[in-house]
Amino acid sequence: MSADQGHSSQDRQRAAAPGLLRSSGLVGMMTMLSRVLGLVRDMVIARYFGAGTGADAFFVAFKIPNFLRRLFAEGAFSQAFVPVLSSYRETRDITEVRRLVNAVSGTLGLVLLGVTLVAVIGAPALTAVFAPGFLDEPVKFSLASDMLRITFPYLLLISLTAFAGAILNSYDRFAIPAFTPVLLNLAMICAAVFLSPVMETPVLALAWGVFIAGALQLFFQLPFLMRLGLLPRPRVDYRHEGVRRVLKLMAPALFGVSVSQINLLLDTVLASLLQTGSVSWLYYSDRLSELPLGVFGIAIATVILPSLSRKHAAASADQFAATLDWAVRAVLLIGAPAALALALLAEPLIATLFHYGEVTDRDVMMAGASLRAYAAGLMAFMLIKVLAPGFFARQDTRTPVRIGVIAMVANMVFNLALIMPLAHVGLALATALSAWLNAGLLWRGLKREGAWVSQPGWWRFGAQLLVANGALAVLVLYLNPSVSEWLAMPGLARAGQMAVLVGAGVAVYFVTLALAGVRVRHFRHR
Repeated sequence: MSADQGHSSQDRQRAAAPGLLRSSGLVGMMTMLSRVLGLVRDMVIARYFGAGTGADAFFVAFKIPNFLRRLFAEGAFSQAFVPVLSSYRETRDITEVRRLVNAVSGTLGLVLLGVTLVAVIGAPALTAVFAPGFLDEPVKFSLASDMLRITFPYLLLISLTAFAGAILNSYDRFAIPAFTPVLLNLAMICAAVFLSPVMETPVLALAWGVFIAGALQLFFQLPFLMRLGLLPRPRVDYRHEGVRRVLKLMAPALFGVSVSQINLLLDTVLASLLQTGSVSWLYYSDRLSELPLGVFGIAIATVILPSLSRKHAAASADQFAATLDWAVRAVLLIGAPAALALALLAEPLIATLFHYGEVTDRDVMMAGASLRAYAAGLMAFMLIKVLAPGFFARQDTRTPVRIGVIAMVANMVFNLALIMPLAHVGLALATALSAWLNAGLLWRGLKREGAWVSQPGWWRFGAQLLVANGALAVLVLYLNPSVSEWLAMPGLARAGQMAVLVGAGVAVYFVTLALAGVRVRHFRHR
């Protein structure tokens, strides 16, 4: 294949989706700010609470509503609501759009209020289900249950926040929803630093920080909805045609879009049965693996879903396929070096970010091992984020749910096979393997249905990526000190050494790409 053929393909892709590169970059920058503050938040939590009983209890109490938030709000609900809202925007007037927004907000709010009340009353039962290993440790179990009562209302608040964000994203107002998570990190940092010292049980401050953050995030977005003229006036109306379409799409999407989150929660359930610290080790390593996933994978997915939905509504199949192809290439461009760096620098990264206060050398080694396992699945996690919208934009939720069930079953089989020989590392590796299965089946389904059509230039692009990642690996292996040296360094020295490694790695990777012929214009859509 000639270079001209590859570039003509890239020219067609540039015409496929106006502003996708710019919008993805904007969302990526806002998400990067949020993720960096998230790492600061986790560093503060590690310094104050380490990986002991209090930290394990909080991570379970936070993970339950956070999992449901990703499942219902950012997961199934957003993937079902955005295509319906995009369809209304394309085919109906603003009055009908407002009626849809009012009906969905009222119906969603009532359901979430009921779920929240039941969960707060039944917090001990929920804790027993999601962390059965805590039943043998009464103090940890009681602490997790108490914190769950405080954190669970976060589901109601953040789901309404995600609803507001979905409206803003549908109208190409990407920056505000992407910035909103910053408020969660700031609230939790302030709670740990200022509130925990004055509380009888210091770790409870983290739970209150989560609750306060939910309220801040919701009220922050309301003025921007008002500017669009779409501030909801909630009305419960299950018979509204749009609500029924959202519910119809949402039911199967509960499984299809959030398989990776379900798998991570299953990891928590099994980790609670392992030695103390296992839940925290998985949490810290998962947080690091989510940095590139959130900054790039979710940013691209956030931008392409409204675009794909509008293209489907306009029956533009060629641009639909070109947009998906662009998204996959963009994910590979960033995801491949990110996964490689996490694998090669697992313990150094954990040590640089978390090896302070209550975190021991052993905690670093244990979390580093599970981070390396998560890194093996990072590319799959990112691909799922951009392949699943290819189904949801066409209002097909049945195919992803079938694939999701297969992946969940596979994850449990992998968990049971790997937990005995590898303990918590086996749980992380099982999640990575099931993610690859999920991504592969999504890709095959889109290809079979003609929704994703490979554009020319893939062989050349693959060779360019291989060369650039090879150069990155050689540099990191050459400059990276031993793990024992990392652990012996003072905090500032670790940070300086990591900054040199990251800066040099980024420079070598992109310089090598440029020398191999990759240009920014190849990923720009006009």
